[in-house]
Order: sequence, then C-alpha cells, then structure tokens
Amino acid sequence: MSLQPQFTEIGLALVSLGLLFIYHFQLYRQVRNDPLTTAIGLTNHARRAWVQSIVDNKRDILAVQTFRNWVMASTFLASTAILISLGLVASAFRTEITSSATQALNVFGHPSETLWVIKLFVLSALFFYAFFNFTLSIRYYNHASLLINVPQSLEPSSSVDAVALILNHGALHYTLGMRGFYLAIPLGLWLFGPFWMLSGSVLVVVVLYRLDREV
Repeated sequence: MSLQPQFTEIGLALVSLGLLFIYHFQLYRQVRNDPLTTAIGLTNHARRAWVQSIVDNKRDILAVQTFRNWVMASTFLASTAILISLGLVASAFRTEITSSATQALNVFGHPSETLWVIKLFVLSALFFYAFFNFTLSIRYYNHASLLINVPQSLEPSSSVDAVALILNHGALHYTLGMRGFYLAIPLGLWLFGPFWMLSGSVLVVVVLYRLDREV
C-alpha cells in the first residue's frame, strides 16, 4: 500500500494545527502587550468597571441576576461538552462507525480505522478540555458572587480589584471553553479528511480574527 495518503494526511493535519496555534499565539501576545485592541482586553476592562459600579451603587439585585446568567450559561455548556465527549468515546469503541459516506468525502486522506478512532479520541479530549474550563468558570463566578457582597472593611480580599480579577479568571476559562467548541469545527471536519480540516481551520481563523477584535 502506498504511503502517500498517510504522509498527505499527516502533512495537512499539521498545517491545520500549526495555523491554529500561530493564530492563538499571536492573539496571546496581543492580549499581553496591547489588551485594549482585543475583545478579551476590552471586556476585562469593562468587567472591572462593572464591579466598581455594583459596589459603589450597591446594586445587589443586578449582581445576583448577572452572576446567575453567567453560571447558567457555563453549566449548560459544560453539560453539553461532557455529553458530546462521552458520546465520542462510546463511538470510538464501535468498529462499524467508519461509514462509506465519510470515506467518499475523504479527499487526500488515509482510510484507516485506527486513524478514525484516534480522531474521535482527539475530538473527545477537546470537549473534555471545554468541560473542564466551563466548570472552572462556574467556580470563579461563585467565588466572585460571594466576595462582591462582602464589605472591604470586613475582608481586605474583597476589594474591587480582587473581585474583578477573580471575575476575569472565570471569564477567561469561559472563553477557553468556547475555544474548545470553535476548534471542534476543524477537528470534526478531520473525520471527513485532512482537506476538510484545513478548510475548517482557515474558516475558524478568519471568523475568530473578527470576533477577537470587536466587542
């Protein structure tokens, strides 16, 4: 059997992963060096102002409603991620899952059952990663919702800056969890072949470039 399809599969997959890595590395540098030019930096700044407003105006009901919405969103997405991940793990143990439809669309790819199972496990690991981050965001949101109602005179760690930092940690993990869902697009398309994975990676980078630079 020719090794050309294997090398093509590996090569296109590495190009796709490299494209995604380079984009997120550049985004990380931009957030670190010039945060206010990114949606992440702007929303971090806005959350700090929101905490200051809640504390100064004692808008307890608004704080409760906002934290409830954040926790509900993270809970829903965490539940969705773990269900998808467990479903993918279960599918990986079914040898008959390699359908003729996916193989017909597998352009430039290597039709291997072992490789198919590896792809499912990689995709499953990505959703486990998303689940982990969403659960961490719930933890930080709950922590922040407690501290925001404690006067700083009673607890020095409940300052506006401290609460905003905790809240932004929760938002960061929420963002990382959402990245898991976004990156599932090229990895899911990889099931149909490396060409589709590369196309999905390009599409995701283009969309994320717009989303990461506007609020």
